Amino acid sequence: MELKIKGAGFSIHYKGRRVFEHSGENPLIYVGRGQEDISWHLGNFHLQDEITERIGLRRFEVRKTGEEIRAKFLTEDGGDGYLLTVLEEEGRLRVRGACLVKAGYNRLWFGLCADPDEKVWGLGEQYSAFNLRGRRYPVFTMEQGVGRNKKTLTTFLADQRDGGGGDYWTTYYPQATFVTSHCCYFHLDGFGYAEVDLRQPRRHGIHLWQMDFSALLGAAEDYPALLHSLTEITGRQPPMPDWAFEGLWLGLQGGSQVVRQRVDRMLEAGTALSAIWTQDWVGQNITSFGKRLRWNWRWNQERYPDLVEDIAARWRQGIAWMGYINPYLWQEGDLFREADEKGYLVKNRDGGSYVLDFGEFFGGFVDFTNPAAAAWYQGIIRENMLRLGLRGWMADFGEYLPTDCVLHSGMNPIEAHNAWPTLWAKVNYDALANSGLLGEVAFFTRSGAAHTQRYSPMMFAGDQNVDWSEDDGLPSVINAALSLAMTGFGMFTFDIGGYTALFGNKRSRELLLRGCEFAAFTPVMRSHEGNRPDINHQFDTDEETVAFFSRFSRIHQRLAPYLKTLARENCEGGIPAMRPVFFHYPQDEKAQTVPCQYLLGRDILVAPVVTEGATQRSLYLPEDSWLHLWSGQVLGQGSHTLPAPLGEPPVFFRVGSEAAGLAEALKTIR
Repeated sequence: MELKIKGAGFSIHYKGRRVFEHSGENPLIYVGRGQEDISWHLGNFHLQDEITERIGLRRFEVRKTGEEIRAKFLTEDGGDGYLLTVLEEEGRLRVRGACLVKAGYNRLWFGLCADPDEKVWGLGEQYSAFNLRGRRYPVFTMEQGVGRNKKTLTTFLADQRDGGGGDYWTTYYPQATFVTSHCCYFHLDGFGYAEVDLRQPRRHGIHLWQMDFSALLGAAEDYPALLHSLTEITGRQPPMPDWAFEGLWLGLQGGSQVVRQRVDRMLEAGTALSAIWTQDWVGQNITSFGKRLRWNWRWNQERYPDLVEDIAARWRQGIAWMGYINPYLWQEGDLFREADEKGYLVKNRDGGSYVLDFGEFFGGFVDFTNPAAAAWYQGIIRENMLRLGLRGWMADFGEYLPTDCVLHSGMNPIEAHNAWPTLWAKVNYDALANSGLLGEVAFFTRSGAAHTQRYSPMMFAGDQNVDWSEDDGLPSVINAALSLAMTGFGMFTFDIGGYTALFGNKRSRELLLRGCEFAAFTPVMRSHEGNRPDINHQFDTDEETVAFFSRFSRIHQRLAPYLKTLARENCEGGIPAMRPVFFHYPQDEKAQTVPCQYLLGRDILVAPVVTEGATQRSLYLPEDSWLHLWSGQVLGQGSHTLPAPLGEPPVFFRVGSEAAGLAEALKTIR
């Protein structure tokens, strides 16, 4: 770490990189006052902040002592204003900020040095773009939004309906952690509200609704080393069971008889099934949005009278049975009444249990800041799910905590709102850890925040539209996976064909099949019927679709040993399974800008077809020689356009790698 003082300013450098810079014309620290206004409906939060004062602290005193730099920023009258401390700590920089002025300031702005051509990735799960430069990103968990582009009709209609259209930045999993093309990372500690402003050519701006902060900055020579360092801070995912990679997770519902018949049909077609996933094991609520679940986490014996027997029978066939749970309780269920009586629910300001409209039914929030309530919910998972024999579930939601609630711990509700996804993931993790089932049972989450990585084995992409749109359709899944990867979350899955069918949209056969072939080359291949199953094309709508799913499930199964190796790399070293193309080619600037393609591990490159009606695909191959899976042609570095008919998504194996030996076997699977 190096301090350079020049005239009326200074700069701090680390491993040859300029990190902070201050001058009278461009102060490093601004303080101010603001008043937030937060409104919400159905998990769609709308934030406004009225800034009444913003002051740049131009005067300073700075010194370096040993491995520590202390920069004191002064008010105009020479009084103490703000203290920034930078310390080299375990191969990183620890940065702490503390306000020295007792004047009611509650807003802080500072920035990291940037270059105009520098690229930025991460910030949790981002859908609309992979390189985030040129936009401002609030860090506040919420529904991702329907459409997510204010210029589209779908987003307009969703906004008119319930304010749920979303925007480019709305996401279930925001995190104030990012990586840059200078092979550096920035990680902000805590769960307070933050904004990351990437619109300026020379500065990455950070805006906080708090005055004190702690952050870590790291740098490395390559991206694998950088992610290894970053995930030492954020945590790394717990292990997935081996069965998770052995074929398709088949999502379906309808009760014992319907599920049995549909599963048997797929097995007769030769489908490799690793799991059956029945969300409606708890029963259904029918709403105008579509088929919803009954949020009372007990086996619905009317709908699934043979569930226990079916779970056991399928496990003997090597097929796991999975369910669903979220952190909320349906007001009409007995679990809500029990939690209410025990005082385990989040409170409103009047002291009663906070009850919210979740879309034509009401529910409450279990207060995970109360250790007794968290333990009670873990008990529900153990007694009502694990004891049945369920070997996994979707741990859904986590984004809805109101910002005017009262919590058992006294935690600030805005910070608690952002922390809730991590607390929810921890409840699921602890239920498994306390049962001795980590690594044997798989759950996957929708929402996330800092340190969700420590507890959630896998993230799913949420509720994409059943369309091809860049912001909320099939292409957005790739951005989501790679943004998570560069935030330190390396295991990923998505709903094949999308989920949300609204405003006349419905899943086409082509969209479902393109999603299927894409999913076969991801860590976990998982289907979903969507919110309106009856209008969507499904995996068993016709015999051709059944055969298509069957073939790609066997391709995925054949990749299982490779995928298990990637899963271990992620757990042990924080190296994601799905990686940006530049991940192993840090000097390749072209690889930093190619859209909608990725590396699956070190040795497989995938360029899914994400454009409706396309029969060919333009792509970029980095340094090395690459074997095209379907034709056997070997191609070198550069841009290429290849045929990509249905059933032949562009997939390449790195020549000379062990994985290349899989190509011939995969090509012959029919």
